[in-house]
Parts: sequence; C-alpha cells; structure tokens
Amino acid sequence: MKKVFLGLLLIVVSFSAKAQTTEKMDDMDRIELCKKNYTALFGGEALNGEGTDPEIMDILQKYIFGEVFRTGDLDIKTREMITCVCLATMQQLPQLKGHAGAALNVGVTPIELREAIYQCSPIIGFPKVLNALGAVNEAFKERGIKVPLESQATVTEENRYEKGREIQYSLYGDRTKEALKDVPKGMGEKVARFLTEVHFGDFQTRSGLDTPTRELLTYCVLTVIGAEPQLHSHLLANLKAGNSPEKITAAVIQCMPYIGFPAALKALTIIKDKAIQ
Repeated sequence: MKKVFLGLLLIVVSFSAKAQTTEKMDDMDRIELCKKNYTALFGGEALNGEGTDPEIMDILQKYIFGEVFRTGDLDIKTREMITCVCLATMQQLPQLKGHAGAALNVGVTPIELREAIYQCSPIIGFPKVLNALGAVNEAFKERGIKVPLESQATVTEENRYEKGREIQYSLYGDRTKEALKDVPKGMGEKVARFLTEVHFGDFQTRSGLDTPTRELLTYCVLTVIGAEPQLHSHLLANLKAGNSPEKITAAVIQCMPYIGFPAALKALTIIKDKAIQ
C-alpha cells in the first residue's frame, strides 16, 4: 500500500514539475516575443524595469506585445494601423505619436498611415481627426517626411456621389436610405446623400488603402466608440469586402488593451452571433 501511495505521489510530483516547466516555457516565450516585437516597433528594450511604474509597464508590455500580438493572423503593419486608429479615436495623442513612429518602423508607409487616420473622419468627426493628424505629422517631421503627402483622391466634384454609391451599395445595399426615410421634412434624404458622398465618395474611394483594410479599420473605430447598430452592419460589410470572421476577431482583440475588455467583448459577441449565421 505504501509503495502504491509513493508511486502515485511520485507521479503527481512529476506532473507538477512538468506543469511548472511548461508554464516557465510559456512565460519565456511570451517574454521573448514581447522583447522582439517591442524592439521592432520602438527600437528600445522592453521590460527594462525603468520609469516610475515599472510593474504596470511589465504587465502591459507582456500582454500587448507578447500575447495579443500573436493572437490571430494579422501582420504587424495591420496591427499598428489598428492601434493608431484606436488611439486617434480616443484622442490619446502622445501615445498616437509614439505608435505612428512604430508603424513607420515596421513598414507602414506614410500614405497608409495618413489614410488610416483619414478613414476615421466620418465616424469620429473632423476635429478629432485634425488633432490626430497633428500628432502623426509630428512623427513625420521627426523622420524628415515632408507634408503634405501626395494626394490619394480619385473622384471629382461631379462623380463623387456615383463612385461612393457604387461602393456603398455593394457593401450595404439601401439599408441607410431606408433607415432615414422618416426623418422630418425629408432631411433624411440629405443625410443619406451626405453619407454617400462623404464617407464613401470622399474617403472610401481614395487610394493608399484597399477596401478590406478600410472596412477593417472602420470596424475597429466603431468598436472603440461602442456603436452597436453600426457594428452589426459593418460586420456584414467586412464579410462582403473579404475579411474573414477570424480576421475581424483578431482586429478587435488587437484593440482590447487600449479600449478595455467591456468594449471589446461587445464587438466580439456581435461577431460570434452574426458571423457564424
């Protein structure tokens, strides 16, 4: 009986030791990946124990760069563009400037970065976008990148409605026009036209970013502000544009460290409920 007990005890101890070793390996992998990603993005060293609050920096760096960055199939350029639109939406301008530099470090072009910020305009409004562009342009200036950048406009005053309408209808149909038809004194028609001309005509038609990327970034901006009705419609548009449920999910998870769990979970629940149907 004693031999059996000792045998079981040895097995338990053995499994416990293996579990601890596995945990250490996982932690080591997380730390190594964190350091690798941080250096690629910012050029410095992560987890250096410096500053006034090294403990929270240790937690957030391991979480963001060691765990979130390996969740889902997104390249590092897309991850940084997502981070930048999140920070622009929240008006976290010092952090946006830092991540604008990080985006450039990992291969995001100045035009791609500018277009990502421009794409926020119909969702968060022009004042916030102008603030965000100020931070991004500071990062450009420090790199010797001259502004204004080359124009990416592809429409004219005469065809912006038609070109915008083509994109809007292919992704959303007439859903918006129907939703606004009962607005007093026919002003809903004007709002629907503004949406077509501005969101889709002035922005979605621009070169520099393709439609799937623009839709993915837009979904992230909507996730930040918690715009639930639009999260439903833009999820369907993302799927039509060619973004898979897995890619949209990974994009929302990329937002999570910056916006917190509740806002991200709202968007993830919508993806889970809608994308699988």
